[in-house]
Amino acid sequence: MMKNLLATALALLATSAFAEYPEKAVTIVIPFAAGGPTDKVGRDFAEAVRKPLGGQAVVIDNVAGAGGTLGASKVARATPDGYTLLITHIGMATSPALYRNLQFKPLEDFEYLGLINEVPMTLISRPTLAANNYAELATWIQANKGKVNIANAGLGSASHMCGMLLQSTLKADMTPVPYKGTAPAMNDLLGGQVDIMCDQTTNTTGQIEAKKVKAFAVTTPKRLNIPALAALPTLDEAGLKGFNVTIWHALYAPKGTPKAVLDKINAALKVALKDGTFIKNEESLGAVVAVDARINPVDHKKFVEAEINRWTPLIKANGQYAD
Repeated sequence: MMKNLLATALALLATSAFAEYPEKAVTIVIPFAAGGPTDKVGRDFAEAVRKPLGGQAVVIDNVAGAGGTLGASKVARATPDGYTLLITHIGMATSPALYRNLQFKPLEDFEYLGLINEVPMTLISRPTLAANNYAELATWIQANKGKVNIANAGLGSASHMCGMLLQSTLKADMTPVPYKGTAPAMNDLLGGQVDIMCDQTTNTTGQIEAKKVKAFAVTTPKRLNIPALAALPTLDEAGLKGFNVTIWHALYAPKGTPKAVLDKINAALKVALKDGTFIKNEESLGAVVAVDARINPVDHKKFVEAEINRWTPLIKANGQYAD
C-alpha cells in the first residue's frame, strides 16, 4: 500500500515539475551538415513547432559525422528532460546493420515522438547515357554488366540505400562509387564520370527541371504530383514490382524523458505538421508531410522496427559496412 502511494506521489511530482515545459530554448540536433536535405527539413520544422511549444526558441545544432551516428549518439546520452531532441532520417533503421560498433541502440535508447515526412527518390543518369526511358536503361545495364558505375553520397546515405536495393532487385553487377556528400556525386554525374544515381527529389528535381540529367523513374508506388516529375513512371509500373523507397525523417528524445514532456512534444509535432508554411516548404522539396498513424509514437516505433528488419538482411548480403 505504502509503495503504491509513494509511486503515485512521485509520478505526481514528476508531472508537476514539467507542467510548464518548455521553460527555455529547445535544441534539435541534426546529425548532418548545415545546408543538406535533413538540415532543411529540420530548420523548417523547428520554425513550425516553435509556436505550439509555447513560443520558446527552437535551436538547431548540427552534429555531423559518421553517417549521422555522432549526432544521434549525442542525443542518446543527453539529459532526458525534453530540451535536447533529434531529427534524423532512415539512418535510424539502417545504422544497426551498417555500423558494427554503433554507440546507441535505436529501439532502446530513444523515446519515439513521430514521423515528420517522407521524401521520394528518382533514378537518374548522366546526360550522355544512351538510354531515354527505363526499359532502355534496364537493357543498357544488362548489356554492360560489370562496367556500370552507380554513384552515392556515402555509405549509409539515401542514395546508397536506394542504389543497393536497385542492384539487388535487378540482380545487376554494378560498381558503387561513394562520395563525401551529394554535391560531389552529382557533379561527377553531370560531368559523365559516373553513370547513374538514385537520390532524393530534394537533390534531383532542380537538375531534372534544367535537363542536366536524364530521369527514368520514381521510387514511390504512385507517380508524383510535382510538375517536373509528374510524367515519370514508377519503378513498380516500369517492371520492378513492389519497389518502394522513400527517405523519411522523424523526431526523437532521449530514453527516460518524462511522459508529460513527451505528450507535449508529440502534440506540438502534430500542430506543426498542419502548418501551412511548413507544408508548402516541404512540397517545394518534393517531400510529403506525414498524416498517417506514424505521427504517433507507438506506430512510428513499429514502423522503424519493420524498416530495420527490411534493410538489415540486404545490407548484410551486400557486405557494405561502415567500419
